[in-house]
Formats: sequence, C-alpha cells, structure tokens
Amino acid sequence: MEEQNNKNLILAMVLSAAVMIVWFVLFPPPEPPVTAPTETATGVTGDVAAPTTPAPDATVQTETTPAPEAPRVAIDSAKLSGSLSLRGGRIDDLSLKTYREDLSPTSPTVRLLAPVGEDLAYYSVFGWLPGTGLQAGEVPDATTIWTVEGNASLTSSAPVVLRWDNGKGLTFRREIAVDDDFMFTVTDTVENGSGAAVALQPYGIIARHGLPRLQNIFVVHEGAIQREDGIRTETDYADITELDPDPREGGLPAMVTEATTDGWIGFTDHYWMTTLIPEQGKPFKSVLKYVPNAGIYQAEVREPVVSLAPGATATTSMRLFAGAKEWATIRAYEREGGIPGFLDSIDWGWFYFLTKPIFAVLHWLNAQIGNMGWAIIALTFFLKFLVLPLAYKSYVSMARMKELQPEMEALKERAGEDKQKLQREMMQLYKDKKVNPAAGCLPILIQIPIFFALYKVIFVTIELRHAPFFGWLKDLSAPDPSSLFNLFGLLPWDAPPTGSLLHLIFIGVLPLILGITMWLQQKLNPAPTDPVQASIFAWMPWVFMFMLGGFASGLVVYWITNNTITFVQQYLIMWSHGKRPDIFGNIRSAKAARVEAKAKAATPPAPQPKKGKK
Repeated sequence: MEEQNNKNLILAMVLSAAVMIVWFVLFPPPEPPVTAPTETATGVTGDVAAPTTPAPDATVQTETTPAPEAPRVAIDSAKLSGSLSLRGGRIDDLSLKTYREDLSPTSPTVRLLAPVGEDLAYYSVFGWLPGTGLQAGEVPDATTIWTVEGNASLTSSAPVVLRWDNGKGLTFRREIAVDDDFMFTVTDTVENGSGAAVALQPYGIIARHGLPRLQNIFVVHEGAIQREDGIRTETDYADITELDPDPREGGLPAMVTEATTDGWIGFTDHYWMTTLIPEQGKPFKSVLKYVPNAGIYQAEVREPVVSLAPGATATTSMRLFAGAKEWATIRAYEREGGIPGFLDSIDWGWFYFLTKPIFAVLHWLNAQIGNMGWAIIALTFFLKFLVLPLAYKSYVSMARMKELQPEMEALKERAGEDKQKLQREMMQLYKDKKVNPAAGCLPILIQIPIFFALYKVIFVTIELRHAPFFGWLKDLSAPDPSSLFNLFGLLPWDAPPTGSLLHLIFIGVLPLILGITMWLQQKLNPAPTDPVQASIFAWMPWVFMFMLGGFASGLVVYWITNNTITFVQQYLIMWSHGKRPDIFGNIRSAKAARVEAKAKAATPPAPQPKKGKK
C-alpha cells in the first residue's frame, strides 16, 4: 500500500515538475519595451462601389506628421476622462478613472489612448470613403475640422454633436455618446442637398503607432482580436507585419474579412482593449493591416456603401469599446448590448471550458465574500469537493491493490523470467478482481488542467489585478512581496523587488508555507525504501518552494489551500480504512534512513581478497 502511494506521489511530483518546466519555457521574463518610431503616418485604402456602377478606388489619408492643434471637447464620464479632437472627430485622449498604474494612491490613472505626436499614439477615427459622384475632400475624413453643435463636453448623460458642410450640398453630422462604462456610440448622418445622387461608405479605424509595451508572456494574447460570423481570430503584432500584401489595400500587408451577420475587431492588451463594433445583423468588412514605413498597426471596419438620392438623408452607427476588460461589463455588452461572442474578447486560453466556469464561480464568491483571497480559498474547497469521489475511489483502488499483493507475488514466482506471461496474468487478475491500477492517478491528472485554468484566470482577468488579500498581500496577481532578505519586514531594509533573482532566492511567506504543506503531505506515508526515490522525496517540496516563489500570490494561495485540504482528506480516508497515518513516525524513520545512508557512504568498502596466481 505504502509503495503504491509513494509511486503515485512520485508521479504527481514528476507531472507537477513538468508543469513548472513548461511554464518557465513558455512564459519567459518580459523583454524591454520597444521604442516607438518617430515618423507617424496612417492610411485607409478601400474599394468603394455604388450599388450599380463601380467607382475607382478611393484613398483617405491622415496626416503624415503631427497634426496642428485643433479644438478639443472634454470627455468626463463615470469611468473615463480625456478629450476628443475636432480634427477628424477622433477619440484620441482617454484615461481610465478607476484604474491606476500601480498600487500607490498617488499613481497616475491608466492612460489608454494618446493623440498623434505623442509617444505610442493610439486613437480611433471615423469617416466616409467617397464613391460615385464624390471626390476626396468632399467627405469628412481624419483631417476634417468639425464644429460643435450644442453641448461643449461629452458626458454619460449628454452626447456631443459635430457638424461639417462640404460646401457642395452635403451636410454631415456626427453624434458621439458614451455610457457609464467604456462604450462609445458614433452615429453619422449625411443629408444630400446637392441635387445629384451620391454614394459613400462609412468606416471606423483604430490605429496604433509603433509596437506597444508588451508583457511578452505566452499565456497573454496581445495584438489584434476579431470575430466574423462566429469565428474568432487572434493575431499577434509580429504576425500582423507578416500578412500578405493586398493590392486592394495599396499593397500593404493586410487581411480582409467579409462578415454577413455579426462581428467586431480591435486590439487587446493584458487588461485593456479597444474594439470597433459595427451594427450587428448587417454585413460589413473588417480589415487588419500594417503600414511598414511608419510602423502602424491598424484595425478597420467598413460598413456597406450608402446610396443617397437628392434630398435624402442616411444614418449609420458604429460603437467603440475603449476600456478595461471587466468580465461583468463585457458580459453585459454581450447579453444586453447585442454583441455576440464579446465575452470571448477575454483570452480564456486552451482550457476555456474550465476557465470560464471557474472564473464565473470565483467572481460570484468574491461578490459574496468581498475579498478575492478568501474567494480563491472558497473556490479551492469547491473544486476539491467536486473531485472528492475520484480521490475516494483512488484510495479504495490502492487498498484493493494491497489485498492482491500475495496473489501478485505468487504470479511472479510462477512466471519467473517470462515478462509477457506475467503481464497477461496480472491483467487477467485485475479483470477478475475488478481492480483498476490506474485509478490512483485520476486525482493527479485532473489537477493539471485545473491548475492551468486557474493560472489563466489569476493572470489574465483584471479582477485579480491589484486585488488585496490581507496584510502585506496587496496584489494577488503579483508574487508575494515579502522576503527572507529582511526577515519579512523585521529588518530595516527593503526586500528585493518582485521578479528579481534575489527575490526568487530570498522567498516570501507564501512559498515557505507551500513548501511546508507539501512536506507534510509526503509524511502521510513512509519514505520509499529505494534511496533514489527517498532522495527525490526529500528535495521535492523545497525545490517547488523556490520554483513557485515567483508565481502570482493568488495561485500560491490556491496551492497551499489545495495541499492542506488534500492532507486532511487523505488522512481521514486512510483512517476510515483502518490505517491511521503515523506522521511523526514517518518523519523519524526518514531521518534515520538518511543518517544510515550517510554512514554507509562514509564507510570505505571492505578490501577484496586478492586472487592467487595459477
């Protein structure tokens, strides 16, 4: 029985070690940020056709140098602040009121969008492409100077209306509204008083000048994200630059996708996102492109061509999400705002079928408890309860394996050196006695996808960002900041910064507790008789303690809780089957075995008798 337990525990250690190795290989440390290029330019090239007669390709260009300063309209809502420029009516200055750069109360709020001319310019602009009966300059584009009608500032309760007249009979109005969260609604209206029919095509653009500062961690997708007709696509920034040149887009690297019913396109960061959402239920074209000479990444939506008779008026609408990837907010936009699949803009990863429900439960627990750390602990109890039947069956299977030991020994004697015969007869014995020798591995195997799913939840979801637990644990998405270096704050000098080599060596409180819980879990069974296995057992908890020292503290809290529950669970199950674990006896025997092994190693081998000469 003990030997089987030891084998299963070794298997658990090996599998867990494999998980750690994969993590370190796939999730390397962040690279230094890339400096944005100084040249700034962007363009939109698209084919615009009237319903009956195709028109030549039309080009809309934004400025190739920093634009002259134009009047601005202030933005002030519950969660957003900033301004929009009347040059192009662009939304290009936006900060998130409820999020700060770091934990300091004086830290600046997160700035999401920045105008052309600033480092890493990032903005959204809307306009029209000219079709039949129109030329460039006769429709509003990214350089058009709009005038304000009515409200002089944009709030959640007061939209802003912009107006522009092309001087040839066309009058354009743009209403920009924002809700209490992160969604803008841009409604464009054009009145044709020219006396001639015209055709034009509305578009929206999100442009990023230069490569943004990336996390460069495999578990986080950073780049373009889009959905067309139920198909979701992620494209890294490096892959955007490698797109095939498209002659329809002026030969630029581009990917053009036609959608008929629903979709959206934009850019996603670790915690923030900008997304263009056209009117759902209508066809549109999404374009992802790269402008190599300026290093600009661009996501576009082009809605169907509008044919406008003399005296007629046309209205089109497009939404822009610009803000934090809050689960509840994005889910509300999907369910109540009519944006299919919008919740998938959060990167749930390979184990999305686990990640989504796990986070839903965690979110609910946090709402009930009011503390994310305790919510993680409660979630761990819930997950352990779900796998309790497997854990119980695992022990029962190992107990029955022990009962079969005499018969298995007899089989070995009868089979002798015939390994194939021994294998056949053992399989038949398992079948006759209805014993599954692999049942003991089930609880171990199921923990691996749960671990990855929970890691994804803790690392990706913004709800864990800067979420406190208690005491020194102010951010469950970051490693434990305490350190042996200053005796956890008792000595008068600072601990090494998290992520540094010294911090990984002088670990914090949580990794220490983790190592202790793993060590105690080992002591439920006697140490293996094999000295190699015993050595692995002796070092494994402390190796894991240092390996996990750099993990998010929320994940370490989960692992500590999981180990503690597993320890109590196994103790009670073993006791209920008539075998009360002798923890202190196992500790003493392991220590005695190590002393004996050292003594044998220190004893020189006995001299061998010399062979006589023939």
